[in-house]
Amino acid sequence: MRFTAPPRARTGRRDTEGMAVASFVLGLVGLLVMNIVLGPIAIVLAVMALRRNTPRRFRALLGLGLGIADIVVLVVLMAVNGGAAWTAVG
Repeated sequence: MRFTAPPRARTGRRDTEGMAVASFVLGLVGLLVMNIVLGPIAIVLAVMALRRNTPRRFRALLGLGLGIADIVVLVVLMAVNGGAAWTAVG
């Protein structure tokens, strides 16, 4: 008896639309809080959506740009504050 892996589900159009929208939202929120986490996630989601030919290409590109802006904001804050971008306690 031969066992085979189940066929992989193909990602549909809605999956790529969701990735594009999620990258945009995470990049936008990342400008305000937790840019060290949300920026890279926004970049990864945007790149994945673009590689899978999302119909929301502009939204994915905005997410990519905002994710990069999150990282730039993080670097600037670290340079201005002498190493700590933000702290959890006062």
